[in-house]
Amino acid sequence: MATSSGNPRDEDESMDAKTLISFYSIQIWRRIIGSLPFRDSNLYSRISSLHLRSLAKRRSGLPLPLPRQSLNPTHVSSEVCRVFDVLEGLTGRILSSLHDIQKNLQFWQCRAEGTDFHKIYFMVCERGPRAFFDGTAQLLRGCLVESAPWKHICYLATSQISEKIAILTHLQHCLSTFLSQVYVEVDKLGQDLITESEKSLPSLVVAIDNFFSELEASMVHLNQLRQCIFLMQSDSCVSLLSPMFDKLPEIKEDSRWTDCELRDAISLIYHNLDKLDGCLSPAIAKVRKPRRTSLYWFRYTCGAVGLSVCSIWLLRHSRLMGSSDIDNWIREARESTVGFWNEHVEQPLLSIRDDLFETFQRRHKGVKEMEEVQLSTNTLHRMLLAFVEQQRDQKLPKDASDREMLEIVMARYEKDVMRPIQNLLGGEMASALLIQIQKLKLDIETAMLELDQILKANQINFAILAALPAFFLSIVLLMLVRASFKQGEGAKGRGRIARRQRRLLIVEVEETIAKFQNFIDHGREEAAIHMFGLTLYNLDRLYRSVEGHAKATGEWQRIKQDIITLAKPGLPTAYKLIITSRMERVYDCLVSSPSK
Repeated sequence: MATSSGNPRDEDESMDAKTLISFYSIQIWRRIIGSLPFRDSNLYSRISSLHLRSLAKRRSGLPLPLPRQSLNPTHVSSEVCRVFDVLEGLTGRILSSLHDIQKNLQFWQCRAEGTDFHKIYFMVCERGPRAFFDGTAQLLRGCLVESAPWKHICYLATSQISEKIAILTHLQHCLSTFLSQVYVEVDKLGQDLITESEKSLPSLVVAIDNFFSELEASMVHLNQLRQCIFLMQSDSCVSLLSPMFDKLPEIKEDSRWTDCELRDAISLIYHNLDKLDGCLSPAIAKVRKPRRTSLYWFRYTCGAVGLSVCSIWLLRHSRLMGSSDIDNWIREARESTVGFWNEHVEQPLLSIRDDLFETFQRRHKGVKEMEEVQLSTNTLHRMLLAFVEQQRDQKLPKDASDREMLEIVMARYEKDVMRPIQNLLGGEMASALLIQIQKLKLDIETAMLELDQILKANQINFAILAALPAFFLSIVLLMLVRASFKQGEGAKGRGRIARRQRRLLIVEVEETIAKFQNFIDHGREEAAIHMFGLTLYNLDRLYRSVEGHAKATGEWQRIKQDIITLAKPGLPTAYKLIITSRMERVYDCLVSSPSK
C-alpha cells in the first residue's frame, strides 16, 4: 500500500468540515423535496438535478472518464445528467471516506513503526488524562510484581495498533475496490452513455447495484477478523450481519426504463450511500486516531497551569490588590516602545529622507568648505613665494611648486634653529614659523574636509544600520503572520515543503501503478482492482493539490490531461510511468525548487 506524504492533519480537518456540510445539505434538500406535493413532476426532476449538480461542482477532484461533450448539458438528455450527478456524488463520497481512512491509517502506521519507548509514551501520555493515570498505576504495580512492566504495555500497544491497522486496511480495500469498479464500468461504457443512453443507463445502474452487493459481501468479512470483535459490540454495526444495501427490483436491462423507474433507481443508490456512511462512520470512529486534545493534553495542561500562575501573579500586582506595578510596567513599556520607534524607525527614515532629498544643499555647503581650503592654499603659496624671493633676491614664477619652496623654507629654518634667540629677533625664523603654522592649518582643513565627505557619504549607511533592529523585527512578525495563514494547506500550499509533498504524491502514484501491473502479471485480479482504486485516490489528491498552482502558471490544461490519462484503466503501465517521469521534470508546480 502506498504511503502518505506530509502531515495532512489540518488539511484533513478542513476537508471533513466541507464533506459534512455537503452531506447534510444533501440530506436537508431531500427532506424538503420529499415533503412537497409535486415530487413526481418533471419540475422536481429538473430542480433536483440542478441542485445535485451544484453540490457536485463544489468538490474539485478527479473527473470521471466521460466524453467531452458530456460536459455540455445541451448535448445530453436529462436522464444522462441525473446519472452523471449520481456518479459524481458517488465517487466524491467514496473518495472522502477513503481520505478519512487514509489519514487514520497513516497515523497508526507511524505509531507501529515507532520504538518501544514511543509506543509506551503513546499509551501513557497521548490518550488523555485517564489513560495517563491508568498507565502510571499499571507501571507502578508492574514494578512490584515483575522486573520489566513496560513489556506488557508495549505488547498491548502493538496489539491495539495492529487491530486498528487491520480494520482500516480492510475498509480501504473494500472502498477502493468499489471505486475502481465504478470507474472501470463508466470508462467501458464511455460514448454509449451519450449516443445510446436508453440501453447504457440501465446497464450502468444495474452494474452499480451489483457493485453494492459485492461491497456488502466484502464488508461482511469483517466478522471473520478476530480484531473486529469489539466493533460488533456496537449496535450501530450489527447491520453488518444482515443485508446492508437495498436491491433493485427485477427489471430487464434491455427494456426501456421509464422516468419514474430511473428516478427510483437513483434514489436507491443515494439511499445505499447513506447506509454505507451510516455503517462506516461508527466503524471508523472506533479506530480513529486520538483527537488533538488527547494527543497534546499534557502540553495543554502545562500551558493552562502556567497561564493560571501568571494570572495570579498579575492579579497580585494589579490595582485590584492595591498595587501600581502593572501601571508602572505599562508606562515603562510604552516609553520604551516610543523610544525604540523614534530611535530605530522614525529618525533613521528621516535621516535617509534628508540625505536623498537635500543633496543640493549639502553639495552647496561642500562647495563653500572647498573654497575655504582653496583660500588657505593660496595664502600659503603667496607666503612661500615671498619668503623664497626674499632669500634669493630674484623674482620667481607664479607657478612655482609649493613643495620646492617649502624645502627651501625648511632648509632656512634648520639653519636658523642653530641660533634660535638671535635669529628669532633679527633673522627670518619667525617668518618660517608662520609659514609652518599656515601649512598646519591647511593640513587640518584638508583633513576635516575629507572626513566630512566620508561621514556624508556613509550617513545613509548609518541610518540603515540604526533601522536594522526594526527591520529584522518586522521580518519576524511577517513570517509568523504568513505561517499562521499558510498553516494547514499541506500539498496545496506554496514553498519547498508543499512542492516536496506534491512530488511524493507522484511517487505514490508510481508505486501503486507498478503494484497494479505486478498483481496483473501474477494473476491476482482482485488485488489489482484494489490497487487501481488506490491509484485513483492518489490521482484525486494530486489533482486537487496542483490545480490552483497549475492555473496560476498556465500549465493546468496539460497537467489535467496527464492526470486523466493516468487514470485510464486500459493504458499500458510503461506509458503511465513515462508520463509520471515527465510530470516530475516538466511542470513548475512539481519540479523541486533549488535549495537555498
